[in-house]
This record gives sequence, structure tokens and C-alpha cells, in this order.
Amino acid sequence: MELDHALRLTLPKALNENITIEQKLFYDIWKRSNRMSLMIINNSISMPIRGAIPNFETAKTYLESVEELFRGTLKAHASTLIIKMLTTKYDGSSGAHAHTMLMTDMANKLKSMDMEISEGFRVHFIMTSLPA
Repeated sequence: MELDHALRLTLPKALNENITIEQKLFYDIWKRSNRMSLMIINNSISMPIRGAIPNFETAKTYLESVEELFRGTLKAHASTLIIKMLTTKYDGSSGAHAHTMLMTDMANKLKSMDMEISEGFRVHFIMTSLPA
């Protein structure tokens, strides 16, 4: 459907009387891609978040704005996960396997934020969270 043109390709120059048919076609495809991408993005974001993001002419700059908005939030979330991983203790109400999976899930979330915890540290955190 060529919806990604606006995200992958640079905005074509504005139309003038000297353009070729190919340039006009590319411009039309890009404009449609941009319009459709903006509609899809806006319909995918919840209203409170959408209200915090200024409107932009291109889908690419809109997504860059969203990324900038959440960059600080991701750092705070990573800090919270690290503290939770360091302070979580096995409570005995669930199985040891469930506890291990919880700790592994926190480590995987940190990895997705480019804050990978090595397997050795993960094992250490899990072992120290268990009762003697």
C-alpha cells in the first residue's frame, strides 16, 4: 500500500511547472502516504497522549516528537525497573519458578531499553532475592 513512503523517503520538492510526470507521481504517492500515516498514527495513540503532542506536517517529524516526549519517561521507567529488581524479594506465595520468571521479565524489559543485564547479574539478583 506504500504507506511507509513518508517515513522512509524524503519530502519531495514542491510542485512547479517544470516537473516531470514521474516527479508528479512520486509527489502524489508521498503526500498520500504522509496523510494516511498521520491518520493511522493519530488513531493509534490515546487521546491524553495525543493532546500532549503538537501537530506536524509530516508523519516522520510527528513520530520524532513522540519519541522525544517519551525519552525521559523511558529513563524513569528503567530506573524504576532497576530498583524493583534490586529490592524484590521472594514472598513465598507463588512458586519459585514464577518469581524467577518475574525477575527475568524485568531484565528483558531493561534489555529492550538498551540496558541489558548480563546473565550472571540476573542470576545473582534472583539468588539474592530468595530466602536463605
